[in-house]
Amino acid sequence: MTDITDDIAEEISFQSYDDDLALLFSLLHDVLQREVGPNIMEKIERTRTLSQSACLIRTAGIEGTAEVLEKQLASELSNLTLEEALMLARAFSHFLSLMGIAETHHRSRKARNVAQASKSCDDTFNQLVQSGLSPDVLYDTVCNQAVEIVLTAHPTQINRRTLQYKHLRISHLLEVNDRKDLTQEDQDTLIEDLVREITSIWQTDELRRHKPTPVDEARAGLNYVEQSLWKAIPHYLRRLSNALKKHTGRPLPLTCTPIRFGSWMGGDRDGNPNVTAKVTRDVSLLSRWMAIDLYTREVDNLRFELSMNQCSNSLAHLAHDIINEEKSEEDRHMSWSHTPKHQSHHSHALPTQLPPQADVPSCTVCNEVESHYPQLDVPGSEYKPLKSKDDQVTSSPSSSKIDLKVNVDGDQSITATIQQPFTPKSGSLSPTQLAQKKIFAETQVAKASFHKLLEPSMPQKSDISPYRIVLGDVKDKLMNTRRLLEQLLEGLPCDQDPSDYYDSPDQLLQPLMLCYESLQSCGAGILADGRLADLIRRVSVFGMVLMKLDLRQEAVRHSDTLDAITKYLDMGKYSEWDEKKRLQFLTRELKGKRPLVPRTIEVSSEVKEVLDTFRVSAELGSDSLGAYVISMASNASDVLAVELLQKDARLAVAGEQGKPCRGGMLRVVPLFETVKDLRSAGSVIRELLSIDWYKNHIIKNHSGHQEVMVGYSDSGKDAGRFAAAWELYKAQEDVVAACKEYGIKVTLFHGRGGSIGRGGGPTHLAIQSQPPGSVMGTLRSTEQGEMVQAKFGMPGVAVRQLEIYTTAVLLATLRPPKPPRDENWRNLMDEISNLSCQSYRSTVYDNPEFINYFQEATPQAELGHLNIGSRPTRRKSSVGIGDLRAIPWIFAWTQTRFVLPAWLGVGAGLKGVCEKGQVMELKAAYKEWSFFQSTLDLIEMVLGKADSSIVKHYDEVLVHESRRGLGDDLRKELSSTEKYVLVVTGHDKLSENNKSLRKLIESRLPYLNPLNMLQVEILKRLRSDPENLKLRDALLITINGIAAGMRNTG
Repeated sequence: MTDITDDIAEEISFQSYDDDLALLFSLLHDVLQREVGPNIMEKIERTRTLSQSACLIRTAGIEGTAEVLEKQLASELSNLTLEEALMLARAFSHFLSLMGIAETHHRSRKARNVAQASKSCDDTFNQLVQSGLSPDVLYDTVCNQAVEIVLTAHPTQINRRTLQYKHLRISHLLEVNDRKDLTQEDQDTLIEDLVREITSIWQTDELRRHKPTPVDEARAGLNYVEQSLWKAIPHYLRRLSNALKKHTGRPLPLTCTPIRFGSWMGGDRDGNPNVTAKVTRDVSLLSRWMAIDLYTREVDNLRFELSMNQCSNSLAHLAHDIINEEKSEEDRHMSWSHTPKHQSHHSHALPTQLPPQADVPSCTVCNEVESHYPQLDVPGSEYKPLKSKDDQVTSSPSSSKIDLKVNVDGDQSITATIQQPFTPKSGSLSPTQLAQKKIFAETQVAKASFHKLLEPSMPQKSDISPYRIVLGDVKDKLMNTRRLLEQLLEGLPCDQDPSDYYDSPDQLLQPLMLCYESLQSCGAGILADGRLADLIRRVSVFGMVLMKLDLRQEAVRHSDTLDAITKYLDMGKYSEWDEKKRLQFLTRELKGKRPLVPRTIEVSSEVKEVLDTFRVSAELGSDSLGAYVISMASNASDVLAVELLQKDARLAVAGEQGKPCRGGMLRVVPLFETVKDLRSAGSVIRELLSIDWYKNHIIKNHSGHQEVMVGYSDSGKDAGRFAAAWELYKAQEDVVAACKEYGIKVTLFHGRGGSIGRGGGPTHLAIQSQPPGSVMGTLRSTEQGEMVQAKFGMPGVAVRQLEIYTTAVLLATLRPPKPPRDENWRNLMDEISNLSCQSYRSTVYDNPEFINYFQEATPQAELGHLNIGSRPTRRKSSVGIGDLRAIPWIFAWTQTRFVLPAWLGVGAGLKGVCEKGQVMELKAAYKEWSFFQSTLDLIEMVLGKADSSIVKHYDEVLVHESRRGLGDDLRKELSSTEKYVLVVTGHDKLSENNKSLRKLIESRLPYLNPLNMLQVEILKRLRSDPENLKLRDALLITINGIAAGMRNTG
């Protein structure tokens, strides 16, 4: 039923899928018998039987009888007590969740079992070489490819992280169940484990009781790296390298990174007042801490593995230098009142205990890894680190806490909890802070001195294990780096020698590459290409921050900031200047060398927050941060305003520090979202590049690369899905042409949502349908919410998705899609787009009754209680559609199974053109033009998820009688849209070209339909008793269940 992953369009083994589903359903049935008793179970079975019968009869085309059964089911559900309704909603939600787990498992299984899967690197490289592409061209293109997947905090992941973990464990158990060598005892144990997990899920609260903070969201994003991507990346790069070597004769260079990751979690402040400059700084440091912690674990494993003595001269010299330096340090620090610069390397040469995960092969992708996050001062957080039962921490609201895991001897882990009020980095320490820092330092001295007594004596030089010596030094520096980051997170001053810690990936890679080259030169390449190569690849991909953090802010906030500055300086009001005057002012200031903003300036809290954000960006620089994205950009001045504020902050910070800011300037990326702004995107880029300062800046500081972001969510809400798709296509063409005119390379950043109404869809299909020349080896794209879980939640599935990104971009670069064969096709698109947009806007924006209908017919008003995101559901406090964010707009219609934003207006556009006798032209365009084909296929896919009978039930029960006629008209429009989509595609019925999807949709309906009927009944009761918290809980559970069944939220 999912509409977002690629493999779902391919056949899966429904026999094994059905077997697993039967097993999971049987176990859930047994758990429910024990948990809820026979009376509730009877109602569950009765409801399922009635629903299944109605679905089968409707599928057979006997609409009248199906409608009678559905009315009977709705009537019985309306007579349930609140407690009974709650139990049924929970039961059917869990049935649908188990279906989702089984479906994901079988996609993963297929990816493992197919020798040369479609869209895999091996398959795609073979096709390209067979078509005549030179192996050298293939090799160079792959090595130079630059794809960045940006994880966002958009609130579309409905499941609590606790339940996500439990679902993953069930998925892992299904993997074990696939094994052919299980004994009867193994099978019995497996069943017991499954029963335990399902029981645990049933007894767990499905609902988030508090809103997550931005730091919680960031921590959840880092969890995907730790639990999945950390394991998937080496596997993916190994698969890519093997395929490249097979078809070109050369493997992928070890430090080559065709794919990287970025994040908006903790950086996206557009309309979210909870994302502050402090949050951004803390999240960036947290990400660095997590990276160092992961690297430390891997180095521990490597130290145990690389026990050999034979090495290159370069490595031997480095090992002896480390030992000599340590001896010198020990001589200088004999007193117990000082901490040695490095902990003793004796343990590095002779590990005395197997480090965690050292017994697991490096190729393993499903091993469990404990999560170790520093604690930040974030109240009301559900997302907490996994801690042992003995590790209990208490804190007051005014303090922060941080778990300091100190590895002693590289073998045992000691956790100390420091509780400390946050202090500005440059501020003086209070007596309490000084005392705590002294205690901490003395603790480290005591540990180091005590363990020195326990360590074996230093081996003779001839017995040195050089790899362990070098990797022991690497670990020491990683530990120092981690301590430094903990001090920064605590707000403590830092006085470490820069040579004692790692500040860049290159510093960490240097000793690792030396070990690698040494092993290769000594004939131990098989060892070099194992765990060590995997670590080198991880460092190359994840760097020191795992995911560079983008900043995003609305253009008007920068204008307001400059307005405050110009007024303070008696220069006039920036907001009242026309575009020409703004550009003259901005360009003049950008060319100057003095700061613009006085230190003494007094501004509002909103303006101060903007200035503080630029200050943090100057302190962190491009080593930690990615791009600065300007949402709702519409003019060249929007970009130059950010460039000026960024430059000014860097000048101020450099002046205070007495040295240049670390890292480079952030890329400034305009985001064009509305139809109006998309139409002017090319002109804005041309105006920017015509400014000498700006063009020189792009060439000097960004390697002649301009990045432009296009938004799919707001454009779809603004004009409807078809009109938005066509405007996005034309905008990309124009931006590419503009950059080409000025000799500048362009990277397009696609702000896609998960649902089709927000630009979602299968990755390969989406990339392959871009305008020719718009994907030239580079691409950025967002992934968010439930899509991150679906695509990257499990290592095996993540490897497959990374391959799909790689091959899609490769094909779009080397074999770009053809432009429309007939210029008349573009005219047809213009006509369909205009008719579609007019129809969409006349309903959504021009009909005064629509907003009331929307609020009555959907649970939109109640979605805010889900606590699935840190940001408000509206940009402003108004009640109109315009200020409602795209996610709740889509989410609400998905709940009622109308999915209106994805298709409204399309039928009117197709009908208008077809009635002019252009059917054959449209059929030809559908067959030959990838853009038009993919657009209609996605609309057809979402039409297959719509259900008029369910929508009608919502209208009959919840909508005021005076507005039901609007619902009738919209359902007729849905029917008309289905008709004309099928006319153009030539299909007899919806999803005819995707039988797997169709079967999955049909299999979910017996569980999904009762949830919709329950939701209608609960909404009816809740609107009469809005303060009933138990009713609200019941409603939220139905929302969770329907989201699981639709495999989509927003």
